Amino acid sequence: MDGAIAWVPADFYRPVDGGLQCTLCPFRCRLRDGDTGACKVRRREGDRVLTATRGTTVEHWSSVERKPLYHFRPGLPLLTLAPPGCSFRCDYCVNHRVSQYGRDPASRVAPRDTDPEALVRTAAERGGGIALSYSEPSLAAELTLELGAHARTSGVPVVWKSNGFLTPEAVERVAPVLAAVNIDLKAADEEEHRRLTGAPLAPVLETVRSMKAAGVWVEVSTPLIPGTSAEDEQLARIAEFVAGIGPDTPWHLLRFTPTYRMHRQRPTSPERLGRAARIGRDAGLRYVYVERALGADGRATRCPGCGAEVVSRGVWGQAESRLRDGGCPGCGERIAGVWNDVEESEGSRG
Repeated sequence: MDGAIAWVPADFYRPVDGGLQCTLCPFRCRLRDGDTGACKVRRREGDRVLTATRGTTVEHWSSVERKPLYHFRPGLPLLTLAPPGCSFRCDYCVNHRVSQYGRDPASRVAPRDTDPEALVRTAAERGGGIALSYSEPSLAAELTLELGAHARTSGVPVVWKSNGFLTPEAVERVAPVLAAVNIDLKAADEEEHRRLTGAPLAPVLETVRSMKAAGVWVEVSTPLIPGTSAEDEQLARIAEFVAGIGPDTPWHLLRFTPTYRMHRQRPTSPERLGRAARIGRDAGLRYVYVERALGADGRATRCPGCGAEVVSRGVWGQAESRLRDGGCPGCGERIAGVWNDVEESEGSRG
């Protein structure tokens, strides 16, 4: 399986007694020579750590709405990349052939090498941005930093669709090059989160807070997993957390699709999604979204002041904005978000 993977020097590690310790994710693996980390895409070779996330299994264009990011530059085209690997092992993962590299023998991927400067140039020529998605972008922190270095001078935004499982020191280094993130919040308590993902919940919550404090535009997604996050009590607690970091934080409710090791489960019903959306609004969230199952109304942004529809969206990400200088054209209320290429989100970097 390694034959198609290029292992290159990594960052985010430090010497410790008896080995090298990875400092990228909260597992903080201690690696002896030849060891591979829990993520399966970082390993020690002699006195250095190597990563398999310099290449990408995907290189295609999609819209920013598909990440999903609904309050960040509607209609922005994104050149989307997917280095292999994930720090989680979710049994419902629709992208398991990429994300479970090294963990599942059925995951056989052949990433192609990347040229960050050329990728940024391509994105700039189209007036778009760059996204890391489908797998776990935080495991490609080195690639992200390199993309960010080129993007900074080109005005190209870099965004992530992430599980948020990073160390505080990794967030501190990566956040300055990210314009926006959508972070999955899959459960409301430690036990359920560990059962679903194999990892603790607390670092994810801290990453959400830290990204927002660093001025990154943050949106949150919750997949409605049967027996876990689809339950009212879990949804209410997740919604309470999201509202606690700011009632203007967009919350995306994602329909469960039977696949991978959960292919015998039933998909989330529209009724359950509708109830979940009401739970979010009852928690004080102003922007709650359901991508498909509730039709166009589930994707629309409405003014929290007068209720007017200010941004409409199609299934595949087409967006029509009626905003005027980031505000409602009817009552003038400010709609939280980053709505053009020069605007900064509320609470963003000064």
